[in-house]
Amino acid sequence: MLTYEMAAWEQGYRRIAGVDEVGRGCLFGDVVAAAVIMPEGLIVEGIDDSKKLTAKKREQLYETIVEQAVWAVARIDASVIDSINIKQASRLAMKQALLALDEQADYALVDAEKIEIDVPQLAIIHGDALSQSIAAASIIAKVTRDRLCEQEWDAMYPEYGIAVHKGYATKLHRERLLEFGPSPLHRRSFLKKLFAEQEQMLLF
Repeated sequence: MLTYEMAAWEQGYRRIAGVDEVGRGCLFGDVVAAAVIMPEGLIVEGIDDSKKLTAKKREQLYETIVEQAVWAVARIDASVIDSINIKQASRLAMKQALLALDEQADYALVDAEKIEIDVPQLAIIHGDALSQSIAAASIIAKVTRDRLCEQEWDAMYPEYGIAVHKGYATKLHRERLLEFGPSPLHRRSFLKKLFAEQEQMLLF
């Protein structure tokens, strides 16, 4: 998990940021990105792609990462996602997270994306499974977004079951959308594709 970091260290880079996002495929809520600079040479046992970890393990690793690393998160909301599309919104969230590190990163390892920022970077396909830095960012982003779903958004819109499905297009979520229509935090551009035949019902 340190192969890419070691290659960057050998090139003289010292502050390597891993960058990743979560929530790209959701129907509801923000896309959340994180940028994380792990201490050089530190290996944290158990760090992996956040999707492969249990919620309990993610929470444990989250606490370790925030104690050991320099990190930042950024959020792009549904209205911006609808206006610029999810790919551009994900890139923007990643850029904002990296900028929030306040120029501390001198190199970036990015999960499958190119960020428009003046920092040398490498896009790595499936980077959250191949780089400890990117995996750490995926954990920070995932826990941050899950907490928003469970502690904030579910209370705002309890009828949708956001705490359960985290905004993804589950059967429950689709059923609740058909019953209640979209909330202000739903991504209209996603719903149009998913419910093309119900456009009138969903009041687009």
